[in-house]
Amino acid sequence: MSNDPKTTTEAEWRNKLTPEQYHVLREAGTERAFTGKYDKHFEEGEYTCAGCGTVLFASDAKYNSGCGWPAFTKPADGEMVEERRDTSHGMIRTEVLCSACGGHLGHVFPDGPPEAGGMRYCINSTSLDFASDEG
Repeated sequence: MSNDPKTTTEAEWRNKLTPEQYHVLREAGTERAFTGKYDKHFEEGEYTCAGCGTVLFASDAKYNSGCGWPAFTKPADGEMVEERRDTSHGMIRTEVLCSACGGHLGHVFPDGPPEAGGMRYCINSTSLDFASDEG
């Protein structure tokens, strides 16, 4: 696989990722609501990109939104998450991508907790890995 995730070929991505990860990260797919392993996951640690390992979200920004996908109030480092306008499926939304590899993560909505900035980063579990603070 290429050292630069942005130049990794689709064949290399297919070889590295599971079919579900490939569908979400490389084809902007969505896992079914309430099926992801991190929806009800609240251990302390960091959520990283399943494609390239970049740290994307910290556990202290995760909350139970009830939407069926992991929800975060903010990225761990705003520069590692890219946002862009998404007009697919007859809707206008803001897509969230990993800045390092371009992988699709989910969408961000302005209906999060007001006391935490009001944003809800709605992220597919399959696009994430988790590293516990406990080692």
